[in-house]
Amino acid sequence: MKTIVVLAVALSLMALDGAPGEKLTVHEWGTFTSVAGADGVPLVWNPFSGPTDLPKFVHRPEPLLGYLDKKAYRPTVRMETPVLYFYSGRDTTVNVKVDFPRGAITEWYPQGQLNGRGIDWGKVYIRPGALDQFPRESQESHYYPARETDAAPIQVITQGLLQDEKFLFYRGVGTFPLPVRVTLANDRVTVKNLGKDLVQAILFENRNGRTGFRVLGAIRDSVGAGRPELSMPVSEAMAELERTLIKSGLYEKEARAMLKTWRDSWFEEGIRLFYIVPRAAVDAILPLTLDPNPEELSRVFVGRAEILTPEMEQRMREIVKRVGNDPLAFLKEVQPFGRFAQPLLRRATATFREEELMPAIRRLLESD
Repeated sequence: MKTIVVLAVALSLMALDGAPGEKLTVHEWGTFTSVAGADGVPLVWNPFSGPTDLPKFVHRPEPLLGYLDKKAYRPTVRMETPVLYFYSGRDTTVNVKVDFPRGAITEWYPQGQLNGRGIDWGKVYIRPGALDQFPRESQESHYYPARETDAAPIQVITQGLLQDEKFLFYRGVGTFPLPVRVTLANDRVTVKNLGKDLVQAILFENRNGRTGFRVLGAIRDSVGAGRPELSMPVSEAMAELERTLIKSGLYEKEARAMLKTWRDSWFEEGIRLFYIVPRAAVDAILPLTLDPNPEELSRVFVGRAEILTPEMEQRMREIVKRVGNDPLAFLKEVQPFGRFAQPLLRRATATFREEELMPAIRRLLESD
């Protein structure tokens, strides 16, 4: 009987992502989102569509302490929802700090100390087997799916405040070079690798609810490809992305948690390139300090390069001319463009004379 019990325990551990052993393993995923026109020039942008759905317990900078609200920045890249997972077979303490030299941290949980442009959590207590005591509000949020992994619970104590979670979460905005440039001409997309490391990429498009994608594979220099045929469901694109994330270093449940977190926005209307940001680029953009160093560290960031197509710009110009003097009608018309309506509006009306823009439109353009 004892042998059967031991075997059952061993099999249950094998079923976990990152079955606990004595070694410390740290995995991280996140997204760098950028927006550009067909010419590939990065645009300053802020989300057009309302407030974030992050829970209220997530921390934000205090303006009185000298930090500005997120909308006060003029970023070209939004660093969205990086999470750090920890795996260990025993209770462990790790000091964790993330620097962001060319950006600013705008949200985080558990509590940490903003340190220049980065964040320092100090001692993070890794507690395998601890009870789930994570905060949760009644309102649904894209924040919670990130907990659906086999990572160990963690605890952080900052200035007497004790907070439990399944990961370290942070988010920010910045202006820094990304490893690819994406251009569009005559329905042909060109992806140029600006760095030294190979970039794995997938081209996706959703046009009026019809979707398709094209796997571009590993790009060393530059690759050109036609826009995808709109004949494949989103589920196939998700499956391809999941395989890519796992090959890049995530556990299966981590990859699924990432896709579940971002499904609503990754596959919305528009054309975009998904690519795996090379590890060297991630380390340069977000230097991570762990003490002690883990035996295994994986940092998998997805670059999302949004392409504002000429037909999208033309459609926006038509909307402005038709309902630009009716803010409610305008907001309804631009809803399909989602978070990228503001940079699209700015680009589409760049050649408009001041008197051609109704006061409501001018306010929307200035709302970042």
